Amino acid sequence: MTARLRFALRTAPALAVLALLAGCASVSPDGLRTEVQVLSQGRTAGVHDAALPGADAAHSAEAQAALQRWLGEPLSVDMAVRIALLNNLGLQARLAALGVQDADRVRALTLPNPTFAIGRLTNGHEREIERSLSFGLVDLVTLPWRTRWQTQAVQQATLAAAQDVARLATDARRAWLNAVAAQQVLAAHEQMHEAADTGAELARRMVRVGHWSALQQAREQAALTESRSQLAQARWNAAATREALARTLGLWGDTARFTLAERLPDLPSEPIGAEGIESRALRERLDVRAARLSLDRIADQQGTSGIASVFGDIGVTYQRNTTTERTGAGHSDVQRGWELALPLPLFDWGGAASARARLLTQQSAAQLQDTALNARSEARTRWLAYRTAWDVARQQTYEVVPLRRVIQDETLLRYNGMLASVWDLLAEARASTGAVAQAVQAQRDFWLAEAELQFALTAGSARSVAAPAPLDPPAPAPASAAGH
Repeated sequence: MTARLRFALRTAPALAVLALLAGCASVSPDGLRTEVQVLSQGRTAGVHDAALPGADAAHSAEAQAALQRWLGEPLSVDMAVRIALLNNLGLQARLAALGVQDADRVRALTLPNPTFAIGRLTNGHEREIERSLSFGLVDLVTLPWRTRWQTQAVQQATLAAAQDVARLATDARRAWLNAVAAQQVLAAHEQMHEAADTGAELARRMVRVGHWSALQQAREQAALTESRSQLAQARWNAAATREALARTLGLWGDTARFTLAERLPDLPSEPIGAEGIESRALRERLDVRAARLSLDRIADQQGTSGIASVFGDIGVTYQRNTTTERTGAGHSDVQRGWELALPLPLFDWGGAASARARLLTQQSAAQLQDTALNARSEARTRWLAYRTAWDVARQQTYEVVPLRRVIQDETLLRYNGMLASVWDLLAEARASTGAVAQAVQAQRDFWLAEAELQFALTAGSARSVAAPAPLDPPAPAPASAAGH
């Protein structure tokens, strides 16, 4: 057995294994949507069975059928989340980008095609034909490491896509809460405006018969003007929040003519406790997991960065040259051999690449620590906001509103006993309706804080939301209006 044959037999198994690894890389059939779906479980704003849009036409048709069925009913918060995850075009673009990245991963792991070169040289005595087959040796040798690194990079992208899914679900829940609350506040403003309009009309009649002064009428007219301005603002807010909800759900045209639920959900009897929220955030947050995976990948690459920068262009070429005499018997001579191209480290010894890899590892470690620190802080901050909003909403709903109703009922009794004027009754009606509107806004703020808390505990950094300004308390009845 010749030395060449023994070398071929020794290297054949290794080359076969590497070729097998290169052939195992394939693009995910659904663009990694199944992996994103698994990571999103428990992170879609309380909707545990929400589905993501499919990658083919059959899934799109099923999604549209479900969408039409859901829009035929009053839109609940769970349905809003489901519709957003199925129909939001921004999410569909994000998932398609994840599929593109998976395809890039497979392309990066596919060995480059070998290069075949052929040349024909002639002179007066002979003709020479050169044939060569060359390929990059480093790409073949480093395939197992590159496979692991590319897989980790795609896992990071999958975690980021799952975080976008969780963020969209939270945005849909937030938009639904704002739209329903604005609808309830608008109804309260309409009642307040009706009471103010009644008071202004009575004031005009009292002035005509000479029982009131112009000052007293001006006060009632000012209350009506203020009520009219607040009603216009409430109508705009209701329309704007409804449009924001439709945009988040990906609805437009006829599909945007949905019916909202009548009221916000009731407050929970007990708030979520603060025990274990920091450890839960560190354990479940997707951005913490992505930062940890990034550190593992960069640290794994650090040991090979310097060598790769120096010997990254090693190439192997097999040659077979044929030389044929053009005179006489036309004798042919065949030459075979191989060529190894090895870069010489005369100028770049890989020091800069090694330093860069070391600093990247330090940067990634610091980013992981910073992400973990932010996760703990945000968990505490969001819980404090959640608990404060719960206390305020409970007080406004179960203390302030009942007290205003008691005052209104007592005023009505005094009016029936001729101990209070109609102006007292109208003023208390406006105040009671204003308390109801403020209670609705307090409930909305609580549920918004709850959505932000859940996102901060399971997905990532929650974004602060500017809520509409609360209602100003109704103006008290003029002192001169007291009396019957």
